[in-house]
Order: sequence, then structure tokens, then C-alpha cells
Amino acid sequence: MQIRPTPRRPRPTAQVAATLLAAAALLVSACSPSSSTVSAGAAAEGVLAALPRATPSALSPYYAQKLHWRSCGAPGFQCATMKAPLDYAKPAAGDVRLAVARKKATGKGKPLGSLLVNPGGPGGSAVGYLQQYAGIGYPAGVRARYDMVAVDPRGVARSEPVECFDGRQMDTYTQTDTTPDDRRETTALVTAYKKFAESCGAHSARLLRHVSTVEAARDMDILRAVLGDRKLNYVGASYGTFLGATYAGLYPQRVGRMVLDGAMDPSLDSRELNLGQTAGFETAFQAFAKDCVRHSDCPLGGRGTTPAQVGDHLKAFFGKLDAHPIPAGDADGRKLGESLATTGVIAAMYDEAAWEQLREALNSAMKENDGAGLLALSDSYYERDADGHYTNLMMANAAVNCLDLPPAFTGPEQVEQALPEFEKASPVFGEGLAWASLNCAYWPVRATGAPHRIEAKGAAPIVVVGTTRDPATPYPWAQSLARQLSSARLLTYVGDGHTAYGRGSTCIDGAINTYLLHGTPPAPQKRCS
Repeated sequence: MQIRPTPRRPRPTAQVAATLLAAAALLVSACSPSSSTVSAGAAAEGVLAALPRATPSALSPYYAQKLHWRSCGAPGFQCATMKAPLDYAKPAAGDVRLAVARKKATGKGKPLGSLLVNPGGPGGSAVGYLQQYAGIGYPAGVRARYDMVAVDPRGVARSEPVECFDGRQMDTYTQTDTTPDDRRETTALVTAYKKFAESCGAHSARLLRHVSTVEAARDMDILRAVLGDRKLNYVGASYGTFLGATYAGLYPQRVGRMVLDGAMDPSLDSRELNLGQTAGFETAFQAFAKDCVRHSDCPLGGRGTTPAQVGDHLKAFFGKLDAHPIPAGDADGRKLGESLATTGVIAAMYDEAAWEQLREALNSAMKENDGAGLLALSDSYYERDADGHYTNLMMANAAVNCLDLPPAFTGPEQVEQALPEFEKASPVFGEGLAWASLNCAYWPVRATGAPHRIEAKGAAPIVVVGTTRDPATPYPWAQSLARQLSSARLLTYVGDGHTAYGRGSTCIDGAINTYLLHGTPPAPQKRCS
């Protein structure tokens, strides 16, 4: 399963999918838990064990390092490079260099220290998120009191990125058919997964064993100390909630004010995560379908058309594209086939503000034989620019996911057996999401993590945020994480879209701002709509 960075607001409508990588994309894999520090015999009922409070002497040089800040990006932002051990079990074996950015507090009130932000992914650039949104778009009161800080996790963006395919290879990869109709197409899909994995292993051999979520969380503790903060204040979205919860499990006494928005459930295995996210996208699609038929330009049905019928119409359209891709006006000659079209639709499920754009794109594709709109949505999801260049989002996503959990399936036969369950969870997306869950089966590095609970006993109050119709991190995941964390307060947004903070709810924003600025968590079981 892939989770993408959280969609950022404000942003142009075309830039829809920003952070959590949906299970529908080709590179999908299990989304999360990594745990080299889970208690012995780790299983779903195991608990992430806290690390000793004392810093090991071998790590002291990292905790004592000084960052050398320089101007970067927009005015007011500073950047630096931080070192962390490539292998925490063998600190002397070498370093990994991590990109850090900050924007100093702008107000005159009492400083509250640093506020670390992460948009999710895994693979989303936290530095990019800070410079493009959080450092300028978070509430003025929060930016006045906190130094806004981000670090790209190891293997991501500016922090020694995992590298696999080049742009042309990625173009081919993202167009691979993920709903194989026969043995030949199944073999082609498996071959694509194997080639991608082999390429990552060839280009990033040094990193692939050391990009787990546990290691990224330990890097954050070094950053906390280097910044001079006694405790870590943190806002994580989507996969960023798993990263933050992992930090809390490892260092419960060092948790400051922590917000986990669009929460993941670390107790689930890969198959459960993929199946849950499949159901989440179906929930979001049902909401889109109900909205679509209220508009005269809905190409999938009119008033009185049921969501199931809307889904049937969309699936029939995907079937036509599978047989006959349509022109998309692409400079590199790509056409819109089923895989790219499905990704484009899923990209729009992250944010209800994109539904109008999706209707327009579907109209163009279904009535005018023009796939440009859906291709643009797909490209935004994959972070592909007009020159055919991809960020390393999808590569880092697979690298982290495949290390954090054993694969959902080990071969095509298991996928075929699971298809009925996935298609029941989502008649529209289930087949593609089941096959997309196969990619970690061929990863060149064995998983080091396992499903586990995170309790973080002794941590300060942690705010867990869940959205009832979130497509990518289904609401039950937030409920589960809130039950696991010993000090959690669950804050619920009754609505659509992925994550809730900064998306227009004054109730949600007010509760989180009050917590960040004054340390007062929301009332138990608080709900906003």
C-alpha cells in the first residue's frame, strides 16, 4: 500500500495528490510499521519497546554535532545538513546525510521551541512541504511561536535519495497493466515489479537496508537534541503519523505536543492495510459518486443514478481504455490507458476540492476522446513534471514500505485467491489494488519490521486525528491508534478528504491550534463537521 503526502492547501486545483501514496498506484506496497526494536517474537500483539533514556556513547558525536545554517529557498528559510549513523547497530560503519530546513519563529510571544512537520508518503519531502506550505501556510499564531522545522527522512528527496528508474523507465512502469486478464499480462506485471526492484537494488544498495521508519524516528531524536529542544513537538500527516507514533513509542518521555493527522494503524499487517485502504477508497468514491450525479456535467450518470451504477460506468470506461488507450496530448507520446486513468481518479479522491476537476477530466476522456485531464491528475500523483522527470517519491515509498513490513502477497496465486475479498471491498478499485499489493514480493532486501502495537506509556497527551471518509487512511485506523497510545485524544472530522488540519474546518483547526499553542488537548472523543 502506498500512502502519499497530504494534499496541501492552498494550492492550484491541478496539484491534487500531494502526500499519501494510495494503494492503487503501481508501486503500492505495505504501508508502514518497521520495528527492529519491537520486543522479541514480534507479532501484531507485540508492543514497540522504548529505547533506554541514556544516549549510547557511540551516538554521542551525532547528538553533539552543530548545524551550519545557510539561506535557501524563499526568504526567511534556512537549510543545513545533519549526520546520522547509517546503521544504528554499527554507528562506526558510516553516516547518512540528512537535509534539514527551518523558518524561525516570527512573533514576539514566548518561543515554544521547534515544531517538526512531516507530510507523509513515505517518500514525501518534508523540506519541500515546509517551504511550500507549512512555513508560510500554517496559522500565523503557530508560526509566531515555533521555529518551523523539517527533515527529509533518509532516502527521501534531498537526504541521499533512493534511486531506481529514470524518467522513461518510470513512464513505462506506471503504464503497466495492473488488472491482468491472462497469464501473459500477469507475467508482464510480475516482470515489471522485478525490474523495478532490481533497479533499486543496483542503484541504492547502500541505503536499502537502512530506510526503515524506526531509523527515521531515531534520526528525529538526534535532530531534536541538535536543535536544543528538550522534547519533540511534531505534526505528522498520513504516513507521518506512523513516523510520529514510532518516535513516541521509542522515546515516550521526550514527546512534547504531537499531532497525528490521518492516522495509520501499526498493528495491521500488509494485507490488512491494503484491504483497509481499498475499502477507504471505495468509501471516498461513493461520496464522489453521490456528488457527481447532482451535477449536469457528470459523465457517469444523472440524478437517480446510484453510486453502484456510477461505479459500473466507471469500471466499464476503464475496460475500454484497457483495450484501446486514448490520446492525451502528451509530448512524450503517452496515451491514457487503464492504469494511468485509474491513478488519476484515485488522485482526486484525496481531496473533495478536486472532484470538479475530475468530472471535467472524465468528460473530456469519455465524450471527447481526450485523456489529457486524467493524465495530468495521474502525473500529479506520481510527481512527474512536464519534462518527464519524476521525484524519488515512488522509489522511496517502495523502499520504506518493503522494509517496514513483509509483503502482502508472495506471488500471483495468492493475489488471485484474494481478489474476491478485494473486489468486495471496492468493486471499482479492488482488482487493481490487490495486484498492486504484490510489488514487495520481489524486493531485494528482506523486511526488518513486523506489525505491532504502539503504546508510548508515559508520553504527554498526543492528539490523533481521523476523518470519517478519508480514502487513504481509513477512519478505523485512527480509532485503533488512539486506543493503542496510552495518552491519546481522538479528534474526529466528519467529512471527506485525506487528513483534516488546515482543510477548512474551524473546529478542527481551533482544537489543534489551542493544543499546539497552549498544550490543552481536545476534549475526549471531540467531533467536528
